[in-house]
Amino acid sequence: MTNTSSPTAADIATAAAVGLIAGLAASFVMNRFQALTQPAASGDGEPATERAADDVARAVTGAPIPDADKPAAGQLVHYGAGAVLGIGYAVAAEFAPKVTLGAGTAFATLTWAMLDEVAVPAAGLSGPPWKSPIETHAYGLASHLVFGIATETTRRLALRAHRRLADAIDAAPRTPPTRTGSAARP
Repeated sequence: MTNTSSPTAADIATAAAVGLIAGLAASFVMNRFQALTQPAASGDGEPATERAADDVARAVTGAPIPDADKPAAGQLVHYGAGAVLGIGYAVAAEFAPKVTLGAGTAFATLTWAMLDEVAVPAAGLSGPPWKSPIETHAYGLASHLVFGIATETTRRLALRAHRRLADAIDAAPRTPPTRTGSAARP
């Protein structure tokens, strides 16, 4: 993985699997960070992830998500987005290792800018960025920095574990299985 030659299909598949793990883990870490640091007066009500889930439900079924189910649906959107971002990040790192610049902080900043500052407002899931206080932008950036650092840290740890496992499998003796016991007798 991440060598000087072009990545192979196996490298890309491994990166995608590692990215899935990294994205899900980073989504969890970001949730914990937000749970611990959530400002007292945070935002304008319903989180964007819950609004997104509700919009998808309305488009698919014609009905909104019941209020009691919205937090779980929002988490599904959050973790789903984290998984997709993790996969994209890890695969991109196979082709261009500079993607990992700053231990994931460059990725985090780009993710924050493109999602929180552009895509979410453009989709009508939040108000325009210029109407939000600077503290909201700073909190969003801090949350995404945590996500990016957790993504890169988990990616590196998972790749290291994958390499160790692959090396152990390669080093294992290759002896044909022997038949023992009564089943071995003709």
